[in-house]
Amino acid sequence: MVRASLPRGTPVEIWFQDEARVGQKNKITRRWARRGTRPSAPKDQRTKSAYIFGAICPELGKGAGLVLPFCNTETMALHLAEISLAVAPGAHAVVLMDQAGWHTTGKLEVPASISIIPLPAKCPELNPVENVWQFMRDNWPSNRVFTSYDNIIDRCCEAWNKLIDQPWRILTIGRRKWARGS
Repeated sequence: MVRASLPRGTPVEIWFQDEARVGQKNKITRRWARRGTRPSAPKDQRTKSAYIFGAICPELGKGAGLVLPFCNTETMALHLAEISLAVAPGAHAVVLMDQAGWHTTGKLEVPASISIIPLPAKCPELNPVENVWQFMRDNWPSNRVFTSYDNIIDRCCEAWNKLIDQPWRILTIGRRKWARGS
């Protein structure tokens, strides 16, 4: 385990990481409407998209994210560097993530303040960031037509920043008893 290789007394932060695609071919989410009516929702057939790389530390209510044009080893390395900036000075981050190819390659540059632990395959329910994506889609970037690629980037950044400005949301959406050891 990671803790054995750390100096005694080093604080350990548990982080969860994932990526979400947001784009012009967006999901339509539930809408409130008067009983018996069928509310319309915009649906775009264009295909431009971006990815939100997001990580949360539910115990501390903090997160780190980037909006990037695609998912690969280089963009994942950028995200890990962003996470390392959010880790408290002197602490070590254990980042739990799925087993996407760009997460598991030996070519991935991992900052010294981070250790990666892969989640079991095909178990998205173990990653609370999946619930973060659901919350964000239900509340911010869904049911809209994006006017341009820059508009997609702007809305993704806006949605992530709204989440980060609400640390209690990260706490309530992200906490898992099994990850807290209690």
